[in-house]
Amino acid sequence: MKDSLISTRNNLEAAVYSRVLKPAFFRQDPELVHDNISNIGEMLGRTGFGRGVTRAAFGYRHPMLEQTILGIRFDNPIGLSAGFDKNARLVDFIPAVGFGFTEIGSVTGEACEGNPKPRLWRLPKSQSLVVNYGLMNDGAEAVAKRLQGRNFAIPVGISVAKTNSETTVDEAAGVADYVKAYRATSGVGAYATINISCPNTFGGQPFTNPSRLENLLSAIDRQEHTKPVFIKFSPDLSDIELDHLLEVAFAHNIEGFICSNLTKPRDNPHILDADVPPSGGMSGKVQQEMSDEQIRRVYARVGRTHVVMGCGGVFTAEDAYRKIRLGASLIQLITGMIYQGPQTISTINLGLVKLLKRDGFSRLSEAVGADSK
Repeated sequence: MKDSLISTRNNLEAAVYSRVLKPAFFRQDPELVHDNISNIGEMLGRTGFGRGVTRAAFGYRHPMLEQTILGIRFDNPIGLSAGFDKNARLVDFIPAVGFGFTEIGSVTGEACEGNPKPRLWRLPKSQSLVVNYGLMNDGAEAVAKRLQGRNFAIPVGISVAKTNSETTVDEAAGVADYVKAYRATSGVGAYATINISCPNTFGGQPFTNPSRLENLLSAIDRQEHTKPVFIKFSPDLSDIELDHLLEVAFAHNIEGFICSNLTKPRDNPHILDADVPPSGGMSGKVQQEMSDEQIRRVYARVGRTHVVMGCGGVFTAEDAYRKIRLGASLIQLITGMIYQGPQTISTINLGLVKLLKRDGFSRLSEAVGADSK
C-alpha cells in the first residue's frame, strides 16, 4: 500500500480514536480499559483472520526501517515496552498492530499479585500515566511455559525483575530471585532485560547501587548466556550514578541499555495536572526529556559498542527520530499509543521514513547517533 494511502488511513483512524473511542475509554477506570483491550487483542491474535484484519487496519513496512542488531532482525525500530503485555498473552497480536518488536513482563521469580488497586491513573494534561502495578505477573516459569517452543513474527524480549515481596528485600534473596526469573526464561525470546529500575516495589531499587549491581550481574554471568542482555535504567539517576552503573556493566555480559523506566519525583516541571497520586512512577511526556538526556549520555559513553533503546514520551515520529539521532537504535513506547490510538505505530514509522529521506539517509541505522558525534 502506498504511503499516501497509509497516511489517509491513519488520519481517519486517529480522528475516530480521538473523537469517539478515547473519550469513552477515558471515562472508565484505566486498568479496566487495559484489561478489556488486552482481552480483545488476545482474541484477535488467535486466528489468521483476526491478525489479517488488524494488519490491514494498522500495518506498515518500509525497507529503510529494517535493521539487524545483535543478530536479531527488526522490521522497524518501534517496540512495545514492558509493562503492557505482562504475561505474554499478546505476542500473536502485537506484530499485526505494526510493532517491530515487543518486550514481555517484567516477570519475576515468583508469581506476584502486585500492589492494591487502584494502581493506574491518567494525567491527561501532562500526557502521562501514573503506574503502580508493582510487577503484577504470573511468574517467570508460567510465562516461559506459555512461550516455549513457539515461533514469533517479531523479536520478543523478556524483562526480568525481582518479585515484589518482603522476602526479596535482602540482597542475596533479591539476586536469587532475579536469577530464577532469568533461568526460567533463558530458552525463550530474542533478548533479556534486567530491570533494576521498577519504582513500585518492596525495598525500592537496590540494584542501582554499584556494588549490588556487581553482585547481581556476576550471578547472571554464571548462567547460560543464550541471548543478548540489556539493563533498564531509571531516569532519576544522577550523571555520576549512571556513570558508575555503566562502569559495572562494562565488566559483564551486557550488550545494551534501555533509557529509561518510569520517573518518580513530583517536582517535575512537566507535570501539568493538579491532582497527582502520591504512589507510582510516571510515563509519557513527563519523562521525555529525562529519557532523551540519558540516551545522549549513555551513547556518548558506549557509541556503537553497545545498543541503546530509547523509551519515554514517544508520541510522534519527531519524538522517535530525536531519540534515534541521540543514539537509540530502537524505540519503545506505551503511553503515546494510549493517548493517540493504535495507528500511532504506523504513523511514527511512516514519519520516520520521511525524516530519513529529508536528511539524506538511505537507512535508519545511518541516523543513529547523528546528533551525538
